[in-house]
Amino acid sequence: MSDSSDCYSLNINLLREPVLKRLCELLDKTNSKGWRKLGEVVSNDRRFRVSSDEMERCSLKVLELDGSPTRSLLRLMGERGCVLKDLVDFLQAMGHSEALQCIKIAEIKIVIQPQSVAAVSGQTVRLYCQAVGSPGVQYQWFKSKEEMPNGTFPELVFSPVQVRDAGFYICRVNCGSMFEFSSWAQLEILDVAGTCGATCQSLDSRVKVVLQPRNQRLHEGAVLELECGAVGKPIPQYQWYRNGVPLQNACKRKYMVHMVTREHEGKYRCMVSCKDEWTWSREVDVIIATDKVALLIGNLSYQNHPQLRAPMVDVYDLTNLLRQLNFKVVSLLDLTESEMRNAVDEFLLLLHKGVYGLLYYAGHGYENYGNSFMVPVDAPNPYRSANCLCVQSILKLMQEKETGLNVFLLDMCRKRNVHDDTTPNVVLKVTANIVFGYATCPDAEAFELNSSGFTNGVFIKFLKKRLLEDEKITVLLDRVAEDMGQFDPTKGKQALEIRSSLSERRALTDPVLPSGCWDEAQARNLQWAKAHELPESMCLNFEGGVQIKLGFAAEFSNVLVIYTSIVRKPVDISSCQAYVTNFTPELDVDPKEMNRVTPEETGSYLLSKNLPQHCLYTRLSSLQKLRCTYAAMEEPVDWTMEVNIGKPLIARLDLHRPPRRSSCLQTCLMPHSPSHSPCHSPGAEQIQQYPCCFPSQLSGTYLGVESCELPHGSHSTFYGGSPHSDSALYHRYREADADEGPPFLASLTRVNIPIEASDDIEELQSSFIHCLQVHNRH
Repeated sequence: MSDSSDCYSLNINLLREPVLKRLCELLDKTNSKGWRKLGEVVSNDRRFRVSSDEMERCSLKVLELDGSPTRSLLRLMGERGCVLKDLVDFLQAMGHSEALQCIKIAEIKIVIQPQSVAAVSGQTVRLYCQAVGSPGVQYQWFKSKEEMPNGTFPELVFSPVQVRDAGFYICRVNCGSMFEFSSWAQLEILDVAGTCGATCQSLDSRVKVVLQPRNQRLHEGAVLELECGAVGKPIPQYQWYRNGVPLQNACKRKYMVHMVTREHEGKYRCMVSCKDEWTWSREVDVIIATDKVALLIGNLSYQNHPQLRAPMVDVYDLTNLLRQLNFKVVSLLDLTESEMRNAVDEFLLLLHKGVYGLLYYAGHGYENYGNSFMVPVDAPNPYRSANCLCVQSILKLMQEKETGLNVFLLDMCRKRNVHDDTTPNVVLKVTANIVFGYATCPDAEAFELNSSGFTNGVFIKFLKKRLLEDEKITVLLDRVAEDMGQFDPTKGKQALEIRSSLSERRALTDPVLPSGCWDEAQARNLQWAKAHELPESMCLNFEGGVQIKLGFAAEFSNVLVIYTSIVRKPVDISSCQAYVTNFTPELDVDPKEMNRVTPEETGSYLLSKNLPQHCLYTRLSSLQKLRCTYAAMEEPVDWTMEVNIGKPLIARLDLHRPPRRSSCLQTCLMPHSPSHSPCHSPGAEQIQQYPCCFPSQLSGTYLGVESCELPHGSHSTFYGGSPHSDSALYHRYREADADEGPPFLASLTRVNIPIEASDDIEELQSSFIHCLQVHNRH
């Protein structure tokens, strides 16, 4: 049990049961060396003297089942302070060598206990146990309850250790029939092959983090699991921290949250300690994104100011890239002031807590007193701040939605409007989630390239090359700025400026909440999606036996392309063509650019490769008349058919309405005085400034939001962005008045109206007339 100093000071009542049981077997005998003789010897020592009555009570134990007089006597002696050395002296006085040998056999003590270890697979690991006692001590190692093969030595060696070796180990020390067990030791094995290299082939006691936690990008309701692993002896202890604060009940190697919310977002790291030594894991970001929404506005066909070209291509390219990142994108061209304000209002309806909101604007603009203003296409000359939209006021409204990220990409000039002395009054909250990417510096112009074709502006030319990178948004914009700085035509004239309060890692590539979550925000999103569904293709049969097909594609969220083709015609018809005509005056569509042989002739330069061939194309915002010719009559004959396709795309949102009083119009402007537009300075060679004089090759073909007035005052306004009818955008639905308009009039082979638009049929009085003109062959 001990060496000479420790062993003999043990109180005899603390003898192990096997030793005590063996002593009772030897001394319960009534011979001259039995328990009575021991009582006589003990009585000579006044410290432990036993009375005759006590000896009598000990003798009566033989009458009990499993009773032992020796056990009773030894208990009395132990209660009076008798230690093992005293008992040895008494047995020596009795000459009881067999009892003395029993006590010597029990002298086993484990002096070195095995120690728990955390190691990496592939290392050499040793568990060590050492015992002292009588000669012939033997060892046997166990893993849980199973004996370890070759585990009969004080040292249990794993070379190399494998993941399957992890577990709990114990060593049994034997000496004759006596044995002693060591304490349990845990072997923890981390499977991080290749991360440690040669330095981890041998294990020392120093703590070292070998398995680092990783950044997590999750949607609400998902499982958060962070893992940290360290090697050391004994096994290191762990404590997880979030934003510098220790987390309760987070003292394991793995930290898990089964259903994360926005409150779990932040920076995490783990402190690892071993004895008096400690170290930290690396810090990682946990990002929870609930949705991503983008509003893109490109104004180019200005009524009273120089027209632009690049915004059309910029908005188109940015739309396609953001959709690859799972953004819900609304792309709009040529908006008036009221349309811009209403578009922003609808955009704000899609924002709620945790949503990533992105606003991109390309067009004329200016900056006064640190506030940026976007200029609508109908802004007067000179324009004032009251005629424009204040970007900071939009940011204020976005902050009220508790968005997770607010990104503004402003591709416009930032010249001072010296004629506008209005002082904005915008008070913003202090939030760490705002990023501004300005295409140019304060009091400078933004440029678009001067080329014969349609090209991007300088900002988007370089942004689109980086936009899909999985980087923090500010890091991404920094790289764009570096790229722009190497562009010779604008070097020294235009430089990207980034302003950010972003404190955490937020990227445009962050995942979002799956669409299966039917909360209030998702219901609004689904409504938005309905308003962006294109009418499906339809076939119309006319009395003369001609069948005509109409197809639809969205170039932007408010630009619709109609293409027509002849599917079938009787053999007696010499020629047949399908036209769309009869537009309302509000459309302002140039008849010369309708029913063209190629999409490019209509002004649709970006969709041409996605449209079917051998059709006639019209770039507008409603269905119209069809006309074809026969060769069997001297005079043309017109057949008409009225077709109602409901409110396609964004029409249901009625962006042409007067802005609501609670819109961004009311958020930032103080009383103002008449002002003038900023002066436009000449552009650089081979480039043009965003205030620029440019002959519009698309005059009258780019439709604003208020694009089609239907009979009885119903307005049809078109959104899109996907070149096909499987658009996945979102909308907000406005119920129609039940008493508006006559019933649906068309008789079609396939009436192609989305189900969700059927309630609006009586409200819509848009009749698209399709005519056939027939000429006699003779």
